[in-house]
This record gives sequence, C-alpha cells and structure tokens, in this order.
Amino acid sequence: MRQDEVWDTEAAQRYDTPGTGMFAPEVLGPTVDRLVELAGGGRALEFAVGTGRVAVPLARRGVSVTGIELSRPMLDRLRSTVDESTIPVVVGDMATATAPGRYSLVYLVYNTISNLLTQAEQIDCFRNAARHLDPGGRFVVELGVPDLRRLPPGRDAAVFHSEPGYLGVDTYDLVRQHLVSHHFTFDGSGRVRLARSPHRYVWPAELDLMASVAGFDLESRHADWAGAEFTAESDSHVSVYRVR
Repeated sequence: MRQDEVWDTEAAQRYDTPGTGMFAPEVLGPTVDRLVELAGGGRALEFAVGTGRVAVPLARRGVSVTGIELSRPMLDRLRSTVDESTIPVVVGDMATATAPGRYSLVYLVYNTISNLLTQAEQIDCFRNAARHLDPGGRFVVELGVPDLRRLPPGRDAAVFHSEPGYLGVDTYDLVRQHLVSHHFTFDGSGRVRLARSPHRYVWPAELDLMASVAGFDLESRHADWAGAEFTAESDSHVSVYRVR
C-alpha cells in the first residue's frame, strides 16, 4: 500500500474535523504555541504539511511557513484555505524533496515519520531535515510510542479504539516493525467503510540513534506539546533535536 493510495481524494475530503479530534483547540493550541516558541522568529518548514492543520494557524501567528507534501489531494484541500503566497509547498517525498532556502525549524507532527516504511527512509528524513536547517536549528518530531503490551501472547492484532459507529484495529508485523491501522466506520444502514494506513513504528531510543546518525542531538523530550513529563507510561512524545 503506497502513501499516495492512502492519502487519496476521499481521505483528503474527510481529513479535516474542525473543532474536534486533532483540530480541537486543546490539541492544536499547545502544538502551535510550542512551534512558535521553537521557531524563535525564524522560518519553519513542515514535512508532510497535509491540509494545513498546523501550518495555517502557525502562519496566522506570524511564522513564515513552507511545506513539503506528497499527496496532491491533501494539497488541494490546503489550497482551498490559503494560497501559495501564504504557505508555499513543494510537492514531493519528505525524505528527499528540497524546499528553497534555510530554516530555523523543521517539524513533523502526528506520527508522520512512521509513514516512511523502512528505517533507511526514516534516516533519510532526518538527513533531509538537517540539510534544510540553519546552524543550531531544530527538528521536532511528534510520534506515538509502540504499545505492544496490548498484544496478547501469540496474537498480532489489537483494538486501539472503540466507540459507537467506529472501531480501530492495529495489526502488527513484529519482525519488520510494521503496523497497519484499520479504521472501520459504521453507518445507520449497516454498511461499513474501511480505511487503512501502514506505518513503521519506532521506539524513542531508535529515533535518537537515527538523529545522531544525521547530525542531531536530543535537546528535549516531553509527553505532549504542553511539556508534560515523558515517562514509561507515556503513549506519545514530542522530541526536539538540535543540529550540531
């Protein structure tokens, strides 16, 4: 399953959920506040900018934002909100595409680095971030912590969310560190819509090694954008790397 098959027109049309989920003020507000702080008045580059969930409010806070995006349907949704002069976007893979200029901040949000399905591609993503950064610039990665403790012995699937009208199931390939998230949505007629997304999960320690290979040092790690302490029970982290 290629990423351009996952982030197609249908996915782009249903991605934005204003005011709820990832777009809820209590989720988006701390994200933008922290990125404004980390940009430090400089330019920011978002890898996999998508429909602009983060880039648009960040630009409205006065940060000069550029994006890289592989999915043209997602970019079309962004363009329905802001034009090229407000948030310029390079169409391409975040592991290899080059945006013009240099930046004080490059960032990846909401597990996006896991969309790269090999370790080599994920390392290339770090290297690409380093190529775009000013000396001392920062690369920020928001990523979930693999929750393999949910897997019963001998099983390779686990429910990660269940509510009326929706069921989320992850299936795991433990050898390749792959998982596929299966999203089942049920309507009132009894019909079921299935959407799937493949990922390569990464442990924090492996992420730090990738960063070191690409010339970064870990500056900070928190459990969320508001700065909560990262612990053994944290299900995600926001890691800030500084280029050497």
